[in-house]
This record gives sequence, C-alpha cells and structure tokens, in this order.
Amino acid sequence: MRLVRTLAAGIVLAAALPLLAQGGLTVPRTIEAGSAFSVQSSGSGQGTLYIVGPGQVLKRDVQLGSSVNFEAGALYNAGHYLVFLSGSGDTASLDVLPSSKVADVSFLARPSRLPVGLRDGITGAVYLFDSYQNLVTKPTTVDFQLSTPGSAAQNRNITTRDGAAWIAVDSSPKEGAAQFIARVGDIATKRIIGQVPGDPCGLQMTARPAGPKVALETAPVRDCSGNAVPDGTIITFTESFNGGQTTVDVPLKRGIAKVEMPAYPGATITVASGVVLGNQIRWGR
Repeated sequence: MRLVRTLAAGIVLAAALPLLAQGGLTVPRTIEAGSAFSVQSSGSGQGTLYIVGPGQVLKRDVQLGSSVNFEAGALYNAGHYLVFLSGSGDTASLDVLPSSKVADVSFLARPSRLPVGLRDGITGAVYLFDSYQNLVTKPTTVDFQLSTPGSAAQNRNITTRDGAAWIAVDSSPKEGAAQFIARVGDIATKRIIGQVPGDPCGLQMTARPAGPKVALETAPVRDCSGNAVPDGTIITFTESFNGGQTTVDVPLKRGIAKVEMPAYPGATITVASGVVLGNQIRWGR
C-alpha cells in the first residue's frame, strides 16, 4: 500500500517538481522508461552511485559534488528504484513509469473454431506494451474488428484499463474464416477464427415407393442461417411399426441423406440429426 501511494504521489508531483533533493542527492522524482536523466550529488571526494530496482542495477563511480548523467535506455524497467551513494551514505528513490507510447500489442483470441451465430461466442483480450516490454498503463483506445466475407463487419472501440482491454462479440451468421483484428494507432494484430455451420435447422424428408421398400431422402440440409451443413454429418431415420423400431444412420453426401427402409403400411417414419427433429411421415395408410 505504501508503494502504491508513493507511485501515485510521484505522478502528481512530476510536472511541478521534476527534481527532488533527498539526503544530499538530487534525483528526478519520476522518469519515463528509457529516458535520459541525471543525478546530482553533494560533498567532496570519491564515491560509487548505485540505482537498484526491479530487474536492474546501475553502478557509476562518481566525483562527489558533481552530476552523473545516464544515457537514454539506461533505465528501462518500470518500477520503484533505490538510489544509494557509497562514501556519503546518502539515499534517495525514484519511480520509472512505463512509456505512454505503445510499441507492441499482445492479442489473445478464443476459440479458434466455433459455430456461426453464437452470441458472445468470440472473446479477445489485448495487453499493451512499450518498447521495453513494460505494460502501458495509460488509458488507450483499442479498435476491434471482426469481419467475415459476406457478413457485415463488427467494430468496437474499447479503452484499456491498467494496460488491458477485453471484448466479446457474436460469431457471424455466415460460415468462413473471420479476421479478428485489434488495432492501436498504426499497430494491428490479426487472428483467424474458423466459423462453421451450426446444427441442422428445418430438417425435412420425402418418401416414395421403391418396390418392396420406401425410399427416403432429405432436402438439402442447412443450419438456421442458411449455411450448408457439412458432408459427413449423421442423419438418423427411424421407422416404427407394430411396437418394433428400425433405425438407420446415414452421413450427408452432397448435402443430402438417402436411405431405403421396409415399406410397412401404417409405419411411422421420423428423421433427426442429434437432438434436432425433422418432419414425420405416416406410410401407406
């Protein structure tokens, strides 16, 4: 909690008080990751200046009473740093803030494949990083777009919070490979989402005599958005007669399922695909 308050105070005071004298050391209160900066010491003689923080340690031999300059890129990991000057025992601290400029967009999209027309079925999460791989915590607008050939594109603008943005969108009504894009300024990251037809919808069959049998055939099988259900999908024909039952599973071929079954007068014939039921035929009444 104390560290959080220190960081917050540093951000507020940075503009009004860029340098702060702390026990004989004058250091920046805050700097942006990768920025050049300097540390002014007091006294006389020789000493060694240390700057210690998350994942980094800088060491410089100094003449006390002089300024030590650090080149751009010397301090690049965001966090809270301790400044220590051996020889005088002076200490200070400074906070390194992430750059406000986004250099890298990490984009996670799930799932990679799903049925069409699924509400909030596709999710995307974005994390923004500066050129030193610090999480950019400044609120930033991320443009999301999901587009599938033959369908209207879905566009959303989301503002990041603590360096991250999250979104859920519907899968398109048309099958095909969707481009899911997250864009920040000139940086765009793309993921491909495979959208496949949903369950059969409005399943219909017809029946006609075929010698001693009845020939059954479905209409072209489509999902509720009109996409053709893929070949290989199992269609189940069931014939019930005098308390007995015959069931035949037939894979779709060129979008249609065909089968021949015994022609019992008064038999009831149904068609289904999984839990989806089609029409019912009463044969030979």
